[in-house]
Amino acid sequence: MKRRGGWDRSTRTAALVAALVALPVTVAVAGLTFTALAPDEPAAGPSPSESVQALGPKSTVPVEMAAPPLAERPATVCRALLSKLPSSVRDLPQRPVTAGPEQNAAYGDPALTVSCGVPEPAIPLTDTVWVVEQVCWHASEQSDVTVLTTVDREAAVRVTVPKGYEQPLQWVSPISEAIVASILTAGPVPSGCRG
Repeated sequence: MKRRGGWDRSTRTAALVAALVALPVTVAVAGLTFTALAPDEPAAGPSPSESVQALGPKSTVPVEMAAPPLAERPATVCRALLSKLPSSVRDLPQRPVTAGPEQNAAYGDPALTVSCGVPEPAIPLTDTVWVVEQVCWHASEQSDVTVLTTVDREAAVRVTVPKGYEQPLQWVSPISEAIVASILTAGPVPSGCRG
């Protein structure tokens, strides 16, 4: 007796055998295709940005820095600042310093340096200053670096930016954020610092 609307036993067996043969053949073809299309060598990871490549190799050698003794309040403020500094400034990783890790930090090679508790520069109240992330900076151009010093904080912070790093004020942005979080504003401040 023939079943209605269904397959008979021989048709079902033939379909099962065809499926059992087709599955391993499909897996084998997929494996061969993948092997043929895969590159012989793994893909290279992302390359560093051109600006970082231009800055030279990354060094972990401690950066030579002075650590003059600080009075109690500036020492406390500087420790607070150093605890809030980022682990990198833009693409520059932090490096160890030879002295005063509680008041000094360095990033990259050549080293961008941060010194807390430095003497505030004597500048006229009308001299040009730059406000970056709510911190007022005075810039001093030297032959191989730009020295940026805060002029509106109870403990002055100096950032030395090597000439190879373009637009020095952009480098102090993450440092300014740490300063705002750890060092109080103090006056008198140059007129350009007032909003």
